[in-house]
Amino acid sequence: MRSVRLAAAVVALVVAVVTLRAQDNSQFRFRSGVELVNVTATVSDFDGRFVPNLTQDDFIVYEDDKRVDVTHFSADRVPVSLGIALDTSGSMQGDKMDAARAAIRRFVNDLLDEHDELFLYRFSNYPVLVQGWTRDRRDLLEPLDRIQPNGATAMYDAVARAIPLAQQGQNRKKALVVISDGNDTSSRMDIRDLKEQIRKSEVLVYAVGIDSEGDDGGRRAPAGRPPRLPIPIPRRFPGPGGGVIGIPPSTPPIGNGGSGGSGGGWRGFDDHVNVVALRDMTDDSGGRTEVVRSTRDLDPATASIADELSKQYYIGYPSPEKKDGQWHSIRVSVKGHDYRVRARRGYVAN
Repeated sequence: MRSVRLAAAVVALVVAVVTLRAQDNSQFRFRSGVELVNVTATVSDFDGRFVPNLTQDDFIVYEDDKRVDVTHFSADRVPVSLGIALDTSGSMQGDKMDAARAAIRRFVNDLLDEHDELFLYRFSNYPVLVQGWTRDRRDLLEPLDRIQPNGATAMYDAVARAIPLAQQGQNRKKALVVISDGNDTSSRMDIRDLKEQIRKSEVLVYAVGIDSEGDDGGRRAPAGRPPRLPIPIPRRFPGPGGGVIGIPPSTPPIGNGGSGGSGGGWRGFDDHVNVVALRDMTDDSGGRTEVVRSTRDLDPATASIADELSKQYYIGYPSPEKKDGQWHSIRVSVKGHDYRVRARRGYVAN
């Protein structure tokens, strides 16, 4: 009888632990237009250093310029579900790809937590999922050495494929890091539709742009610097069922552009990173774009993103709006300070 009571107590304890974990994971789940809206906030001072030790009472949050009450808050480091989308177009040959491989290896092995989960997309003429969700670093890193850069650049299609996968991550923090050196030249998805897709997700999007011909010993360029060449407008074609995501492997690159493409009027536009397009992908999400002028700066750039992912605040509040399908702006500030607060700029209440 005593053993029966002991077994029943153990079962009750397990059920309680599972319930608490489920509550912890669900309380910060982004659910647009329903009870709770979740915001990831990065707070930095004038020197760009993270501001620690803030509390729930330090934050002021506005939705559509109306102040809302913060009901959920955390300053703890939590596991991240992280996707990496790597440009493997022809212009990434040589030093760029070597530096990208090295930066990803350090990012994955040294800078992330063992509880983080990962996936890897590569993209040239079209996006390819190299490795789905895994916590085994070897699963993600071993294919890197077999990747050979070639073709054009379907960056928008790759991000459009990666966002839904990132959204399915098991951890409450979800992020995507895009590493690319050029303009999009072969996507079916256009930047406006991609931006709308990102707005509807809870994924933090980061981008590292390599604006370099190789290891020229240069220094980082400011992320706001305009591109040096005209920006081509990607052509958009309807896909099955009206979709525009992805290009099947049998489809030739659209526009034949980029330094890795073959012929065509867009040849050469892939040589310099499109900072405007990268910021269009990152800024609304609460992520950011960093542009480097030397391959030697690629590792510090990814290290900076990894550090940021480990030092963020989580804020939750009940949304005052209904499921109206509209964009609702979010603004976050810190009381009594002119700190820079970077957070998602809003959500679509569907």
